[in-house]
Amino acid sequence: QVQLVESGGGLVQAGGSLRLSCAASGRTFITTTMGWFRQAPGKEREFVSAIRWSGGTPYYADSVKGRFTISRDNAKNTVYLQMNSLKPEDTAVYYCALDRTIGSISSKGEEYDYWGQGTQVTVSS
Repeated sequence: QVQLVESGGGLVQAGGSLRLSCAASGRTFITTTMGWFRQAPGKEREFVSAIRWSGGTPYYADSVKGRFTISRDNAKNTVYLQMNSLKPEDTAVYYCALDRTIGSISSKGEEYDYWGQGTQVTVSS
């Protein structure tokens, strides 16, 4: 079993920055992909970013490209999401997720096997 715990959410003004963390524990796999998704009130969950544990080019949604950066520390089993130039429309609960499929990197939530509990990000105008 895998546990994912997000942290780092909070309230920030538009134009500000936050860094989210997601620590994975339990039976983790070095070849897994980690993703970030978000869900705003009344909206469907949407993909934000993903990164393979083995490296390679990260994957971003167009809405965050150039503002958000995903990274990982394999030694700590932790993935990060640095969010800069935040906008009110970035307000959502942010979830990290783990995909056990070797080599996979996907924007589809159904491809991911484990999910964290979420952390709230609120951007005020």
